[in-house]
Amino acid sequence: MELSFTPDPDLSEQLTKLWELDTNKCFPGVDYELDLQGYVTSTRNVSRDYAYDKLFYWVDEENVFERPTYKAFKNLLDNYELEIGTIENVTFEEKKENWAFLDAIMETPVMQETHKYLVSKADVSEDESDFKKLLHDIWFRMFRKKGCRGNDSCSFEHVFVGEGRGEEFIGLHNWIKFYLEEKVGNINYHGYFRRETVKDDDVPRLLAVQFDWKGIKGKPLCSIFIGTSPEFEIAAYTTSLLLGKDDGSTDIQLGEYEIELTCHSFGYHRKKLGTAFITAARI
Repeated sequence: MELSFTPDPDLSEQLTKLWELDTNKCFPGVDYELDLQGYVTSTRNVSRDYAYDKLFYWVDEENVFERPTYKAFKNLLDNYELEIGTIENVTFEEKKENWAFLDAIMETPVMQETHKYLVSKADVSEDESDFKKLLHDIWFRMFRKKGCRGNDSCSFEHVFVGEGRGEEFIGLHNWIKFYLEEKVGNINYHGYFRRETVKDDDVPRLLAVQFDWKGIKGKPLCSIFIGTSPEFEIAAYTTSLLLGKDDGSTDIQLGEYEIELTCHSFGYHRKKLGTAFITAARI
């Protein structure tokens, strides 16, 4: 039985507008190529491997990582300790990299439109400096997870970089980080789940995959949007958070794609993202 799909009209319209504005997204055959291989059938067993090779055949790094927002994003990915419970020491250089990334994405049409929209819909300041401070507070302000004596995480780390929790690997919902970790051998791709966002989709954009980290930590199911720009993902999750769509999953019609945007927050006066990711609405 097919599950019902009831898209949120306002959020669908806005995210589709951002998707169409995002001329910085990457395309298969031009910027990267995938090798999907076998498909996974269960999230309970991470011991079987249905893929004999990497998910990414190649990525044109010279082209992709020289783009300002991708370059600034890539600089952030080695700034965090893997294990939850390990106190993070944020250096002066890392703080500069955080602000450099925010400066870069605010130059894009996607984030300029996001700012304009949130001013009208979410009582966000019209001042760009204030908006960047808000983005910094949401994504980079450190917080303490349960059981740690000091600040050991931030929203950016969980969503885009990933974290270790015992034998689990949690977070990491970004194709760039996935590619870079797979390239150096940290991620062993097990295969993908058969999910579809549009019928007969010739350009797979949204994948649910399974992998293990260095043969130690398993990730039974990981959803990643392939080819999206860093600014689009920041815009989508920030918009969902500030519109109050932050307590579960929301159906979204993103152009031709039927998706679910999941967003969980915590905190009252200064909201943080516990997690945020996009999955296929139909399985």
